[in-house]
Amino acid sequence: MKIKKLELEKIWTVLRIPLFSFLAAVAVVLVLLLLNSDRPFESLCSFFAVPFSASYYFGTWLNSAALLSFAAVGMCVSFRCSCFNLGGEGQIYLGGFIAAIMLNAFSGAQPFVALTATFLVTVLVSCAIGLLSGLLKIYRNINELLSSFLISSAILPLVDYAVSGPLRDSKGMLLATPFIDKTFRLKSILKPSALNVSFFVVILISVLTGLFLFFTRKGYQLRCTGKAPEFSEYCGFSTKKLYVSSMCFSSVMHGLSGFFAVIGTYYTCHEGFSAGMGWNALSIALIAKNNPFFVLPSALLLAYIITATDCAVLENSMSLNSTFLVQGVVLIVVSAQFIIEQKKERSRERN
Repeated sequence: MKIKKLELEKIWTVLRIPLFSFLAAVAVVLVLLLLNSDRPFESLCSFFAVPFSASYYFGTWLNSAALLSFAAVGMCVSFRCSCFNLGGEGQIYLGGFIAAIMLNAFSGAQPFVALTATFLVTVLVSCAIGLLSGLLKIYRNINELLSSFLISSAILPLVDYAVSGPLRDSKGMLLATPFIDKTFRLKSILKPSALNVSFFVVILISVLTGLFLFFTRKGYQLRCTGKAPEFSEYCGFSTKKLYVSSMCFSSVMHGLSGFFAVIGTYYTCHEGFSAGMGWNALSIALIAKNNPFFVLPSALLLAYIITATDCAVLENSMSLNSTFLVQGVVLIVVSAQFIIEQKKERSRERN
């Protein structure tokens, strides 16, 4: 009987955060539907069924989960090393901006050359942003949570200015860069949605990252540094390098999220396309308990909520900000659970 209780407790600890997050989102949607819909309960039923009702919605759901998973995997690694990257919004935005600008400059070139060069530049620039926050943490004792957020806050208006000003597509009505050449776009594998091969790429990256964290020596050192930095230094681990590398990896994965968003979904960098993506990736990492193996299932859960809420907004003439409200509630619930667990762990250590 004790073994069964322990197993139930383990299952509950794994499912608690996703369950509370989903219930919180459903509660918010229900309230919004009661206020805006003539048939709220019918609308709520359609809310659950919409992502499966058509290939477009189903593909959009999977594609959204893939884009968020790139950034969430990076979050898992930095969190495991006790480095908190809050610059996701700006890093995703900058990654997409670089992809759009470079691919427009490579117009007419061979796709492999153009995409490879753009990929490498996106990785290098994103890595530099993470490197800056990591170095400030080590040599100036500036909290990486603050530095990454401030750097991101500086990137957002700069890219907005470039997209809506000197680099704007003068032929279109959008505040966006020119659309990239069709030869540079990832082909859809489930038309008419934008689902593409990036879905399988992020699965591979998640598995490889999980194997690195839990089955390699460097991964053990990184996790140990996050839990007990003094002990790690005593053991001779290069804690400074681990701090910097985890921030760099997290920033790179956010940049890749923007890169794949441009070449596989939007085909341009329009103003504010990354709005909410960085915070959603943070929620996914917390739901997955910083385990890369659980990132995609967690991303599918959150993307399901977002896709269904977007459809509910369109069908029931709800405010466009309703989706952001639901995302905010999910983030609050997940963060609260995370803080509670952290306090429990600290109290156990003291006792």
